[in-house]
Amino acid sequence: MISLNNLIESFHSYLLLERKLSKSSSEFYLKDTTEFLNWLKKDFTDISEEDIKGFIHYLIIKKRSSSTVARKISSLKSFFYFLNKEGIISKNPLEEIELPKVKRRLPTVLTISEVEKLLNATEYKKDKESIRTKAMFELLYATGIRISELLNLKVNDLNLEEGFIRVMGKRNKERIVPIGEPAILAIKEYLNIVRPTLLNKKEISTPYLFLNQRGKKLTRMGFWKILKKYVKLAGIEKKVTPHTFRHTFATHLLEGGANLRIVQELLGHSNISTTQIYTKLNKEYLKQIYNTFHPRR
Repeated sequence: MISLNNLIESFHSYLLLERKLSKSSSEFYLKDTTEFLNWLKKDFTDISEEDIKGFIHYLIIKKRSSSTVARKISSLKSFFYFLNKEGIISKNPLEEIELPKVKRRLPTVLTISEVEKLLNATEYKKDKESIRTKAMFELLYATGIRISELLNLKVNDLNLEEGFIRVMGKRNKERIVPIGEPAILAIKEYLNIVRPTLLNKKEISTPYLFLNQRGKKLTRMGFWKILKKYVKLAGIEKKVTPHTFRHTFATHLLEGGANLRIVQELLGHSNISTTQIYTKLNKEYLKQIYNTFHPRR
């Protein structure tokens, strides 16, 4: 008899080592799989397509969104593919199950004016926190990197003289991203004035670029608090998340005439269909401009 706990641990290792998923993504897969197994209440080696449909029906009754249902089915497909690969089951019961169509919401994007307001908000009070904040905001807007990529940046990943950074993306894919003069100047100011004082609070030095007040790597939650504070200071009413910088970066590039393939490369998307959401966003923006200003709208 196979121990379910051992099997889940093996599945976790498969996700991390073979699929090369991030820790957070793999935890979602495990959570989804565990929810299904708890709902199933029978031997998982004996499930049928009808059981899967029953679980989907259960999720719909629970009013889970189509995107959540799609993610859970995707997690289960991976789990049963793993079981089939290991010879634990003879066939993947989800092979013929189609993912529900997910209506993709267009992401929130800041206007150029709102970006300037947010950056200007870091100038109100020229202290250590605002200097660090400006460096982070400038870098996010200049590169479109993910918040996890920003927080994992190391000082050695910077080449400010040449004007680029080295980014370690999803599944340990490395890419080189150029940065402009405003971001370079803001990072230099942070490196020269703020980071050394933060390091003094810690006995052992750390390679990470952005540090908190205790001299340790800044956390995602720490960044969230900073962002909320400066969005309020800037008087921006939109819901702004760390990912908003990434959406804004891509949209502004396309508005300026950048090639979609180049934007894909800069964002580190493995599939161009992921990048294409921004072309739709760009079209929506153009329609908005047309409807606002054209006399025959």
